[in-house]
Amino acid sequence: MAKGFYISKNMGLAGLLMGAVAVVIIIALAAVYDKEKTKNQNKPVDGVAMLTTASPTTSSTLSTPKDPWEHYRLPDSLSPVSYNITLWPRLVVNASTGLYIFTGQSAVVFQCKKDTDLIVIHCNKLNLTLLNGHHARLTGLDGATAPTVKTSWLQVKTEYLVIQLNGKLTAGKSYRLSTDFQGELADDLKGFYRSEYTEDGGKKVVATSQMQATFARKAFPCFDEPAMKAVFHITLIHQRGTFTAYTLPSLGYLTVLHPFPKVFTDTLPGMDLTMVGIPPANVDTNCLQVRIWARRKAIAEGHGNYALNVTGPMLNFFERYYNASYPLSKSDQIALPDFNAGAMENWGLITYRETALLYDPAISSVGNKERVLTVVAHELAHMWFGNLVTLRWWNDLWLNEGFASYVEYLGADYAEPTWNIKEQTILNDVHKVFAVDALASSHPLSRKEEEVNQPDEISEMFNTISYSKVLYVLEHLLQQGSLCSRTSPTFAFNNTVYSDLWDHLQKAVLTTPGMSLPHTVHDIMNRWILQMGFPVVTIDTATGHITQKHFLLDPDSVVDRPSPYNYTWLVPIKWMKGGVEREQHWLLQETGISNATGSEWVLANLNVSGYYRVNYDMDNWERLLNQLTTDHTVIPLINRAQIVDDAFNLASWKLMRLYLSQERDYIPWESALRNLNYYILMFDRGQAYGVLQGYLKMQITPLFEYFRTITVDWTRVPTGHNDQYNQINAISFACRMGVERCRVLTSDWFREWMLNPDHNPIHPNLKTTVYCNAIAAGGVAEWDFAWQMFKNATVATEAAKLRSSLACTKVPWLLNRYLDYSLDPAKIRKQDCTSTINYIAGNVVGMPLAWDFIRARWNYIYTEYGGGSFSFSNLINGVTRRFSTEFELKQLKQFKEDNARVGFGSGTLALEQAIERTTANIKWVAENQEPVMKWLANECT
Repeated sequence: MAKGFYISKNMGLAGLLMGAVAVVIIIALAAVYDKEKTKNQNKPVDGVAMLTTASPTTSSTLSTPKDPWEHYRLPDSLSPVSYNITLWPRLVVNASTGLYIFTGQSAVVFQCKKDTDLIVIHCNKLNLTLLNGHHARLTGLDGATAPTVKTSWLQVKTEYLVIQLNGKLTAGKSYRLSTDFQGELADDLKGFYRSEYTEDGGKKVVATSQMQATFARKAFPCFDEPAMKAVFHITLIHQRGTFTAYTLPSLGYLTVLHPFPKVFTDTLPGMDLTMVGIPPANVDTNCLQVRIWARRKAIAEGHGNYALNVTGPMLNFFERYYNASYPLSKSDQIALPDFNAGAMENWGLITYRETALLYDPAISSVGNKERVLTVVAHELAHMWFGNLVTLRWWNDLWLNEGFASYVEYLGADYAEPTWNIKEQTILNDVHKVFAVDALASSHPLSRKEEEVNQPDEISEMFNTISYSKVLYVLEHLLQQGSLCSRTSPTFAFNNTVYSDLWDHLQKAVLTTPGMSLPHTVHDIMNRWILQMGFPVVTIDTATGHITQKHFLLDPDSVVDRPSPYNYTWLVPIKWMKGGVEREQHWLLQETGISNATGSEWVLANLNVSGYYRVNYDMDNWERLLNQLTTDHTVIPLINRAQIVDDAFNLASWKLMRLYLSQERDYIPWESALRNLNYYILMFDRGQAYGVLQGYLKMQITPLFEYFRTITVDWTRVPTGHNDQYNQINAISFACRMGVERCRVLTSDWFREWMLNPDHNPIHPNLKTTVYCNAIAAGGVAEWDFAWQMFKNATVATEAAKLRSSLACTKVPWLLNRYLDYSLDPAKIRKQDCTSTINYIAGNVVGMPLAWDFIRARWNYIYTEYGGGSFSFSNLINGVTRRFSTEFELKQLKQFKEDNARVGFGSGTLALEQAIERTTANIKWVAENQEPVMKWLANECT
């Protein structure tokens, strides 16, 4: 799955995708290359009597699980072999319930591994038809005799169908469990769900799915765990005039059942529920097809062309990288109007948000184009590592997402080599994960299995650590370019754990000439994945002493999680001295000695090849600053960004005062702006902000004028990919810091558009910053105009820019109205609810409004939008990131207490981290506000 989440960028259980629509409104571009809750549950539908029964009450009040159905993990007594599934989505409202529904039948063949008189299978929010008085029918196969059913019930809390038998199933024997069911085709973005959009004046309805991580059980009864791979036989009934898109090539069976429905059947190989899908007609299986599916208008206007053009080359690259052929005969990718994640790597049919797959060069920005490239690369990488080879349990999610996050840069760099996209890993991954992994409430890459059981706990694993940390922990540490090619074929169509990977890497080390390590792969790598956090390596150039220490955002915070290695790491240190690279040094204990001494500057973690921060004695910091001031190009680009980030976090931001005014490259500037944004968040509600804004205005003005000059008064687009990004930074930050020429520029552009709405004069790269700053400087007229343009937008990327910019207004009542809009699906799609609230919270005026809003409505938000949503952690982090007072900390703790019964779902860990981060912010402001104000005042005079 694509991360970002911003959404983020998987694996889990996702895949059964059906694009069935009221008319043929989605076409293929081909190249040969619960407000709706499940109510009225007991009402008959289509003549089928439904019955929902509760579980026995004997153990429901026990605090410690006792019976198998009280545990969130399936018993190990049964293993699925195959599924035979029929699904029939109704794309019109059911007259008797007022809901959209689907009906289905499922027959799962399983093998008994241990004698048992109990069947436990996942089933959530499905109404089961009684068969001979029970929820399912059991049949013995190949001569096996099936015991009769004693009793059956739905265990709601753990999401099971439980069947107790009058006799025992026999180990080694196979059986078939059959169910008939009905479910709501809701708009909740989970399981088998409904998406709607308007085109050519009419409403279109799509039945689609998202099974990851625990939502397949909402589509049909199943053994919903990643290690439970099986063969799937799937039949979809759909109305004439509609179509289906599916995961794997069809076997060619197509039949008309009766006057209006059509049925399509396919057989899918052994796989977990991540990869289940439904087939369409007219697929050429003789050669690989690459196809983009989307709304008719989007395809007609060429918005799928860019994704189509980069998919083929990246598939070829990944085949060489993995040393394994693409395992399927087609690659379909579909853009959905409603999709909670960024994308989902369903095998052969990848699902995306529209913003992650469609690109309109006339409207979309360079950032939108890069987003399409990297998300497509991430999902294609999963076709091997994640689908062909799958993790065994969610505690090792990084095995799927971490690898895909790294390999996506390789594939993207191959497709767009002039973009130098691999340089951005330090911004998009390293610095981002540092911010989370520096908390005492962080977690290891591989957690203990018992820590990750409930659906919310599983959803919490889809975080920055699982996606981004492994990039530098693994690939740069071991420098094994053939890593994936030595692993994926071995475990094809199977599951794996991290120790299997170490075994294969160790073999690679032993068979690679000239390759040597100071310890075994197991010894080195386990320290990085089995303990949380990372070290700060301190080098004293006066003595050559090197030390390591667990880096924490708040050095006084208490780390409760024990470490088997006492928070020490085996650290590879690449370094240079005086501009010359020296021999790599390994720090194998808490302290060590090196020859990093003398009068020349020393730079460690060359090209950020390791996952750690670096601190120096003050003399070496000054030598580095002198070099940056004299000729900053001598120091590698990525290391300039590293120096900025480490200086802000370890030494003093005052070290950057002379250097940044001379820097023109995007990577170091972006690193600086992200760090400076922390100062803004801490000070923009107090007296320190005025002097801070004045100082930063002095720093950004040279960059603003530089881009004004090279673009000839903003009439040309910078040629370099990263230069285009830095032009955006220059305008955005200059306006934010009160540069008058910037305010006039953005307001005039926006006013020109208001006078002629059919002609937008603003370049796509600059739209977000121009929209935001013009709305912030304007009033009701600007906001209402932008809202109308948002409602009229037919391109998702344009709508996204307007949606974020509407949160920039400084008018409180407009922000409050916008908050109300965020919970109205007719105005803001459910997939965009939490990010819209976060945009408002990012506004200094909107932050307290958003905080009051979610506190007052938490029960509704949690219930209606689902605690298992990946975006819940982003919501809590986004709304609380400015918190820096004792009063706000008290409110945060009260919020936790008041909503304990409601819960926080996938945001549970984020809430603990918000409390920890707020505590650290309070301490930082108390220690730094006064000295920073004095220093800034002195610099400004």
